[in-house]
Amino acid sequence: MAQSLTPSRFAVLIVEDDALVRAEAVDLCAEAGFTTYEARNADQAIGQLESHSDIRVLFTDIEMPGTMDGLKLAHGVQDRWPPISIIVTSGRITVGKDDMPENGLFFAKPYPPEAILRTLLDIAGNLGDEAGG
Repeated sequence: MAQSLTPSRFAVLIVEDDALVRAEAVDLCAEAGFTTYEARNADQAIGQLESHSDIRVLFTDIEMPGTMDGLKLAHGVQDRWPPISIIVTSGRITVGKDDMPENGLFFAKPYPPEAILRTLLDIAGNLGDEAGG
């Protein structure tokens, strides 16, 4: 039952260079009860991941300024923090399954907020099952 989930036990890191889109994603996750962290680019995201061990979901845009794009970030996170689930999004780039990290999910922008929320709750439920909760 969805009400038995405790999303606050799992944090979501939102990586998006567009401040408005980032704020909307943060609000969506926070209203669902998730702890949220945010970053404007991959370098900030790495810093957040190194500082917050409760992050269990990376929700990243592909196109952003900095040393790497969202896909490179996603692959790097999969290599360094394998338990973290990965959601990649873009409004201009379509990503094939072969381009994504294993078990990563892609959503084209504009993504339906309900689909993101459902996906996050599914991930939280699976993480809860793995933790015995």
